[in-house]
Amino acid sequence: MKAVDLFAGAGGLTTGAVQAGVQVVACVNHWPRAVETHALNHPNVIHRCQDVALMDPRDLPAHELLMAAPACQGHSPARGKDRPHHDASRATAWAVVDVAEVTRPRWLLVENVPALLKWKLFSAWERALVLLGYHLSIQVLNAADFAVPQFRERVIIAGGLGRRAPRLISPGLQHVPARSFMDWSAGTWRPVAEKVEATRNRVARARRDGHGERFVMPYYGSGSGETGRSLDRPLGTVPAADVWAAVDGERMRMLTVTELQAAMGFPADYRVLGDRADVTKQLGNAVCPPMAREVVRQVLEAA
Repeated sequence: MKAVDLFAGAGGLTTGAVQAGVQVVACVNHWPRAVETHALNHPNVIHRCQDVALMDPRDLPAHELLMAAPACQGHSPARGKDRPHHDASRATAWAVVDVAEVTRPRWLLVENVPALLKWKLFSAWERALVLLGYHLSIQVLNAADFAVPQFRERVIIAGGLGRRAPRLISPGLQHVPARSFMDWSAGTWRPVAEKVEATRNRVARARRDGHGERFVMPYYGSGSGETGRSLDRPLGTVPAADVWAAVDGERMRMLTVTELQAAMGFPADYRVLGDRADVTKQLGNAVCPPMAREVVRQVLEAA
């Protein structure tokens, strides 16, 4: 089966699809750095660096599977309090409808944050695909259930043109703890005592809550940031910003990019280009390859 990957980013969805036996023939993304990363790791794929919304779908090669991970920032609660003005990133999901209308792939696979389902126009978006002849299956899945060492819930929408959509099922694999990818000899450590009071208090609370001398926590924010997170659990969601820190006794540091890459489930030899900010952004925006591999495999079984 041949596939195209819209909003391909660093290539997590492509990587999983290739592992499942799919031939990804083209990808599209607007950010040159992400396209460079994708091209380095998937050199046999046609790469188009452009806004998907402005692309002519007729320029895409023939494909049977349309994969897409539209921008999620406009939907994600991680962006903070929603703003009253129009958020263009929400509209990127319509590109899936535009391409599907023109290229008519047999199968669709869309990934996004669960908050997409609360989008005021989601029912209209869903209805548009139904009017095009697609039967849709909508599931909220957790990457941790796919043996990714990260608690990361995502909505996966699978569609079949004129046929029953595959109902994606979580494999329910044993969760992989964060300690599986931690390298305590790596990174640049700083004394906890040198941090601002809020950070020192957060570390102290985590210790009082029984996380011991070693644990992870968001450097800022709420949730696990208030109490720390045990290394015996998967890491919390990796965002596009540099958030996660490791604490070891009286010292702490941010997670290394190698650790973040492992937390996302990318192969160890996968190369993500750019400075630290570029790399963390690409990883945080990516689809976890093990999760992508399994859902694509389930689509193939339905084909």
